[in-house]
Amino acid sequence: MNGPVVAVRGLVKSLGGRRVLDGVDLEVPAGGVLALLGPNGAGKTTVVRVLSTLLRPDAGTVVVNGHDVVAAPHRVRGTIGLTGQYAAVDGLLTGAENLRMMARLARLGRRAAHARADALLERFDLVEAGGRQVRAYSGGMRRRLDLAASLVARPPLLVLDEPTTGLDPRSRATLWSAIRELLTEGTTVVLTTQYLEEADRLADHVTVLDGGRVVAEGSPARLKASVGADRLELGFADAAAASSAADLLGGAATGASVSLALSSVPHLRDVLAAVDPVTVAIAKPTLDDVFLELTGGRR
Repeated sequence: MNGPVVAVRGLVKSLGGRRVLDGVDLEVPAGGVLALLGPNGAGKTTVVRVLSTLLRPDAGTVVVNGHDVVAAPHRVRGTIGLTGQYAAVDGLLTGAENLRMMARLARLGRRAAHARADALLERFDLVEAGGRQVRAYSGGMRRRLDLAASLVARPPLLVLDEPTTGLDPRSRATLWSAIRELLTEGTTVVLTTQYLEEADRLADHVTVLDGGRVVAEGSPARLKASVGADRLELGFADAAAASSAADLLGGAATGASVSLALSSVPHLRDVLAAVDPVTVAIAKPTLDDVFLELTGGRR
């Protein structure tokens, strides 16, 4: 399609008498990944629920895959896949039965539904578990099955609301790999997450929400650059040595370490010879730094 897959202008939504979204603007180009970040209560999940037609906006316009979520919600639903914060799969059915059911709901014939389910089980490393009831699955297996279910109809837009919350590092890495594969096929992704390194690895564009408003947006690299330059981190044998080095270099000492802006170090070799640190590292700004700067550290 021409134009953005998601276009949000002036989105306003109140819940329980409180304005949760207050004039939010978003745009997601085809084939990209938008990560929505923000502290709890910032409005991330509310944005997801509006995009997926589970909530009706109070004001503003929201267009998904060329369809207005108010004027044509049924058309929007036919073009998206949604994975919420909790796996929405039937524990009494097997993994294969869950996927076949979703395929039949998507109006695939019996043979096509079986073929699609088998392909997704293989893709998400669930072939051996496909014949078992889902209630016996681990949390990571349930999340992989839930993501597979959202892809049965091959939607051009995948909406993921904190898909890896509570998963162990291996399961998170497996889901990241699956999402990257989808991107190579042209799928567009909107992702909310509490894991900032997840956004850093996956997202082309990041939007930070706070208090229902957009407080920053841009590529991960641009946002990280906006909060500060690279820093030189020096470690010493004890706090006294670090304090002496900080006085000499004009840096900040914390315990047995000293941090100073790398740009303020004209000759690194001379600095190292003068203070003789135990360890040396260059620290780059992270999305954690962006988050702390913009939201005051609130999660």
